Amino acid sequence: MAVTATTPATRPQAATSRTGAAPVTAALVLLVVALALVDITQGTAAVGAPEVWKALTGRADPADASVVIASRLPRMTAGLLVGAVLGIAGAALQAVSRNVLASPDTLAVNAGSYLALGLTAAFGLSLPLFASSAIAFAGGLAAAAVVLALSGLGAGTVRLVLAGSALTLGLTAVTEGLLLLFPRQTEGLYQWNQGSIAQNGFDGVLQMAPIAVLGLAGLLLLARRVDALALGDDAARGLGVPVRATRVIAVVLAALLSTAAVTLAGPIGFVGLCAPALVRPLARRFRGFTRSRGFLPVAGLTGAALVLGSDVLLRAVVPADIAVAVPTGVVTSLVGAVFLIVMATRVRDTAGATAAERLRIRSRTRFLTTTAVLVAVAVGVTLAGVLLGDSKLLLGDVANWAQGQAGRTVTFVLDTRVPRVLAALFAGGALALAGTLVQAVTRNPLAEPGILGVSGGAALGAVLLVTTVPLAGGWGMAGAAFAGAAVSSVLVFGLAARGGFRQNRLVLVGFGVATGAAALISLLIILTDPFNATKALTWLSGSTYGRTLPDVAPLAAVLAVGVAVAVARRAELDLVSLDEDTPRLLGLGLGRARLGFLALAVLLSATAVAAAGTIGFVGLVAPHAARALVGRRHARVVPVAVLLGAVLVCTADLVGRTVIAPAQLGAGLMTAVIGTPYFLYLLIRSRG
Repeated sequence: MAVTATTPATRPQAATSRTGAAPVTAALVLLVVALALVDITQGTAAVGAPEVWKALTGRADPADASVVIASRLPRMTAGLLVGAVLGIAGAALQAVSRNVLASPDTLAVNAGSYLALGLTAAFGLSLPLFASSAIAFAGGLAAAAVVLALSGLGAGTVRLVLAGSALTLGLTAVTEGLLLLFPRQTEGLYQWNQGSIAQNGFDGVLQMAPIAVLGLAGLLLLARRVDALALGDDAARGLGVPVRATRVIAVVLAALLSTAAVTLAGPIGFVGLCAPALVRPLARRFRGFTRSRGFLPVAGLTGAALVLGSDVLLRAVVPADIAVAVPTGVVTSLVGAVFLIVMATRVRDTAGATAAERLRIRSRTRFLTTTAVLVAVAVGVTLAGVLLGDSKLLLGDVANWAQGQAGRTVTFVLDTRVPRVLAALFAGGALALAGTLVQAVTRNPLAEPGILGVSGGAALGAVLLVTTVPLAGGWGMAGAAFAGAAVSSVLVFGLAARGGFRQNRLVLVGFGVATGAAALISLLIILTDPFNATKALTWLSGSTYGRTLPDVAPLAAVLAVGVAVAVARRAELDLVSLDEDTPRLLGLGLGRARLGFLALAVLLSATAVAAAGTIGFVGLVAPHAARALVGRRHARVVPVAVLLGAVLVCTADLVGRTVIAPAQLGAGLMTAVIGTPYFLYLLIRSRG
């Protein structure tokens, strides 16, 4: 696809008007001022517009004046500053990368800053705000550099979203691991990561304002060079513009602006994506916005309106005592998710599903040998999972337990450990099979339930049940997860199916749905009882902690059915994965086959999420590795992928609960650490 940003400078001048930019700018300023005035009248205290006016004129009661001066005004000022710098940063990133999807969120800048601050907190370092900003800047800039290096500056493809979302998942997994390992040192960091403009005084705003001014001034000085880049690299070089240096400086300045916002208010999601996109139609009509010097300030005004508007909307819709606990970033993330989905469905997508890889025929001997080795490894990992842990057992203990002759201690250990091992095995197999089916149907080698938002929908359904019905059993969790996965999959596959499963639209819609689900999950966790919040966070890390045999039973049944159907329909899977025409020529109902396989993949993903939490990348890594080992025929890929997935998740679960025992890390965190580099490697390999 060419999801490229046609920057304002490249628009035909005849299509623009010489007048109108000033009135539009004035209208935006009035909108921002109106939202700011409304924002300072909202809050939990009974301080309305009259009390605010008295406080501003020095005639209010000391208590009312304190509320306005120490809380309301700093919050409003922070909203203005954060929205403005994020809008400007997003506009600059989109201009230099020529990609309308570039923003601090999609470039993993926020995730890099989150990890850097998490490491600082985990080591017990208490730093002033300015030093924390420097650390966040280093983390965010490093993450952006990795994403841009993988996706390619100026490439204008969906690779940027793929690389950014994958790196975000990996970095966030590491940070959440730190939160679980060092709960006291990192207290409050999860809430901070949701993004809130609430302030206690003007200290933070005053310290971050010079950084924001420096970044904006640098981008305005660089504006002519950025405009030249819109003409193309060769044309810019012909005009004497140092292309590489200009891009690097612009990215550094944009990261500096993003860091100022992150340090002040935490990650406020998708403002950097939405604000420039809202201004772009104006640039097509008014010549004053066609150049960066006009475009950047207006993008900043639009960003400020988005942040303040989200804060005003939240407090107008939700009761004040609840709204105070809901971060503004959750609202902007929900708005941004909807915006991204709409953009994905409207943007012209010229890239069809990827062509099938070259057919590799592997010998039967190789398939049998690979399967035998994987079975042996699976048995070994299973035994290790049963025997190892905070207390080590022997095979004789397991034999006695199976015969009902073990002691009380051994019985207790195995009664809790065996279901965990089985949950990890079956979840890995189910996710691997789901990934195999999705990749075959969409003919997209980078498709995976987690990337496409199906796992996020399942997680949302399960977290909703965990936080509202804490005593729900395995079948209830499976039902709630399936309902969430079904809704998300209908959105993703329904919107992406028009004109065939074009890979760019599929990934963008999936990314938007996953983002929206993550925002709603954060909202549920923040508003729920702290005990349920801890339970939900532990479960979201992909933990098998506390699983029982009834929890595993739905997953075992669905996996058995899934494997049976996939093996029985292996020929249809081979045909569906080839192209659009061959299945129809052979009389296969392509639409019906796709729908059936996708429904099975959704069911597998949902039950896996219900049994073992959110575990990412297994549905990507296992099918890829299986095809590399035994070729593309699904009669061989399915069993090998299922075995690989089972081994991967069981090993991750074993490592997570033994390496740092008695502390534990969820299997999902471990697979994210493994899967992120593999996903990025696939992106590098496919750059040609």
